[in-house]
Amino acid sequence: MTEKTSEGLTERLVSGDRRALARVISLIEREDPAARDIVAAVYPKTGNAITIGFTGPPGVGKSSIIARLIKLYRDEGKRVAIVSVDPSSPFSRGAILGDRIRLTDHFLDPGVFIRSMGSRGHLGGLAGGSRLAAMAMEAAGFDVVLYETVGVGQGEVEVASAAETVVLALQPGSGDAVQALKAGVMEIADVFCVNKADHPQAGNQKTQVRQMLEIGHELTPDPWMPPIVLTRGDNGEGVAELKAEIERHRDYLFESGELENRRRESLKQFVVGWATARLQKEMQERLEREDEGLMERVYRREIDPIAASERIYHEV
Repeated sequence: MTEKTSEGLTERLVSGDRRALARVISLIEREDPAARDIVAAVYPKTGNAITIGFTGPPGVGKSSIIARLIKLYRDEGKRVAIVSVDPSSPFSRGAILGDRIRLTDHFLDPGVFIRSMGSRGHLGGLAGGSRLAAMAMEAAGFDVVLYETVGVGQGEVEVASAAETVVLALQPGSGDAVQALKAGVMEIADVFCVNKADHPQAGNQKTQVRQMLEIGHELTPDPWMPPIVLTRGDNGEGVAELKAEIERHRDYLFESGELENRRRESLKQFVVGWATARLQKEMQERLEREDEGLMERVYRREIDPIAASERIYHEV
């Protein structure tokens, strides 16, 4: 891509052109060199959107809740963008697009932009380029950016570094709360959502989560006690209350000054994470180039694995 074409794409993106936004995200996913220049150009225009992360086990109904939440934001005139991280196809390595199917009610709405991204084996619950995609969405003028993560358990704590408010969705009678506690996901959730409120065990699930939170609060006191909302994604029951709790959390972040701290920590983690990924990629490529010689020496016990690793590390 020429520099002139890149500049034109950047201008179209900033003006709110949806096709330009889709193309920029595709460049980001392909790790095209042009994406770096575009991100650099639009970065000063980011940082004002409301960012919300939805995480939780597969099948809990995250997409159904998000669809209802989108409608509430659209009723207020807000433009909403969604980064939906799907499991990757084992054949094409692309997203399976399940969440885009469930969000069809909003697909033709010009004020809603939905992008499914394949996780491509990324263990953090978010696709590697999802943060950059969200930045592009902000630059395109979207007021709210929603992240929906793959339900992968412990790795989903990464969503906390991307979103200012994290919603953990749980399902009654499935032991999700205990599993979430083991995985450490409960520690990063700002709002809890027990979906499928019509389930006989919904009330018990809410009580169980509250007890766990109270125990944790006694051990590590925090000014913010996460609320627990009962919802139904099928008919929208409780979703307005969920939205109100998300907004209450954002007000708390503003008033306490925690919003600034979260944003700083988020950017720090992103920079370190990006550098680490680049280093890992470089080392992997170096190992593949050196494999015939270096690894052969390891196989022959002429050099130990740690020494081989150190050699690649220092060369990179």
